[in-house]
Amino acid sequence: MVLDGMELIAITVVIGLFFVMFKQFGVWEPLSLDESSDCELELSTVRHQPEGLEQLQAQTQFTRKELQSLYRGFKNECPSGLVDEETFKTIYSQFFPQGDATTYAHFLFNAFDMDRKGSIRFEDFVIGLSVLLRGSETEKLQWAFNLYDINKDGCITKEEMLAIMTSIYDMMGRYTSPSVRDDDPSEHVDKFFQKMDRNRDGVVTIDEFIETCQKDEDIMASIKLFENVI
Repeated sequence: MVLDGMELIAITVVIGLFFVMFKQFGVWEPLSLDESSDCELELSTVRHQPEGLEQLQAQTQFTRKELQSLYRGFKNECPSGLVDEETFKTIYSQFFPQGDATTYAHFLFNAFDMDRKGSIRFEDFVIGLSVLLRGSETEKLQWAFNLYDINKDGCITKEEMLAIMTSIYDMMGRYTSPSVRDDDPSEHVDKFFQKMDRNRDGVVTIDEFIETCQKDEDIMASIKLFENVI
């Protein structure tokens, strides 16, 4: 059965979390038992030096050991300390080899690239990861809203939602049954706005988005799926 609009909202949150599944690429590389629990982030081999360990602990909900382990894996994949968009797309597309994840990865990259410099720093990665894995329900929904709000003007338009929906179908359409029709993304956008655009002004605000999502069991279940990944 083709997913309806709200189911796609739920699955989008989950898809966003797929980026945290970097275990295949070494990001969850654990600390070995003979490594000192007090060792600091190793900064000498990277061109971009991340913020200090204490500062990242204050900005995230990760422990010192978790940050050290995450950093080692990040440095393994990205020796420069930065991930550009093309590298991000290459890594992300490996999760969806039978679809085209390029456009969705572009939107997801922009959600992580908080300072809009065209690259994801370790700080960007780990702060976003902390929200997705350990943040409150509201924080996770705010992050999802930021993903949908492509031009970052504080509201979601039908055009933005259609772009996101289309990118999801490009990436996952082959896994739906019956096969996706060309007008399916547009129909789902209409359903989305019927439920979320409460004052019928043609845009969805963050308050409308969060309030509607919190009343949807599928969405709220989806944002809890990866809480114990680390």
